[in-house]
Amino acid sequence: MIDYHVHLEEGPYSFRWLERTSQAIRFFNAEEESAKGSKALIELQMKQLSQRLQSGCYSGEWLDLYLQQAKQLGLREVGIVDHLYRFKETRAYFERYMQLDNNEVGRAQRYWLDSVMTESMDDFVSAINQAKEKWSRHGISLKLGIEADYFVGGEEELTSLLEGYPWDYVIGSVHFVDGWGFDNPQTQYIFEDMDDATLQENFAQFFATVEKMILSNMFDFVAHLDNFKVFDYQVKNTAFLDSWYERIAKALVTTQTVTEINAGLYYRYPVKEMCPGPRFLQILIKHGVAFTVSSDAHFPDDLGKYTFDNVNLLKSLGVQSIVGFEQRMRKLIEI
Repeated sequence: MIDYHVHLEEGPYSFRWLERTSQAIRFFNAEEESAKGSKALIELQMKQLSQRLQSGCYSGEWLDLYLQQAKQLGLREVGIVDHLYRFKETRAYFERYMQLDNNEVGRAQRYWLDSVMTESMDDFVSAINQAKEKWSRHGISLKLGIEADYFVGGEEELTSLLEGYPWDYVIGSVHFVDGWGFDNPQTQYIFEDMDDATLQENFAQFFATVEKMILSNMFDFVAHLDNFKVFDYQVKNTAFLDSWYERIAKALVTTQTVTEINAGLYYRYPVKEMCPGPRFLQILIKHGVAFTVSSDAHFPDDLGKYTFDNVNLLKSLGVQSIVGFEQRMRKLIEI
């Protein structure tokens, strides 16, 4: 029925990115399959990709593919967000807290930041707000969101970056530990050098940052609570994990902050597991934490992936409603 965490684009830009973009476009043009392998089809695909690159990810044509998929799935509400690090206006914020030294990690992360930070926040906000009426005519409520990276100590600056925009909701997320972007494939090798004790220490630091993010009371909901598991490097100490799961659940309840079941790691990353994982989810539900559901799609053909499955999962565990948002006010949606 809803999908509240959907992206329009993300770099770095490469031939792999072009291939994935072409795959998304082909998904909505099934009739082209009859010409598969032909020169004419390649010429058509090259033209489509050229148009897509020239018009950008905020174009009506690209947004229409998301609308088409939402209608096909029968979704009633879709929240489109962008990562804060996509916007040029936020460069100083990320440069202050990321590792960008002249070493292997710093150089990789500088390349990544320069590659993904290509857009304007005003352009994004304008595109989504302008599309809302069209989506409404098709029976779907389109929401404007933002996914904002949280850094300990950066609360005041982040508040300043976000204020003055008509967000329907603001998502808080953690993608960095001590300035290291742990979900970046270019820096995955850092995990390989960790023994069990060091891995547990890093998980503890990640969870401590998540807890501080929640207690900051800055966010309407918080994303993928255990995404430090992204490359399937897992802590085996269940007592350690349960202790953190309990702490985070209590922080969410205390602040009345919503979280999500996020499918992104399940279908796009090595861990192949939802966020939160099964044990974490049980503890959150036990404490009465409120949920929304998210595909974490970055292409239109991924919109809605596993959101119906996760709504049914919540229902099977005794949850009676999920949460939607409008103008930063929450509403309950019965399931």
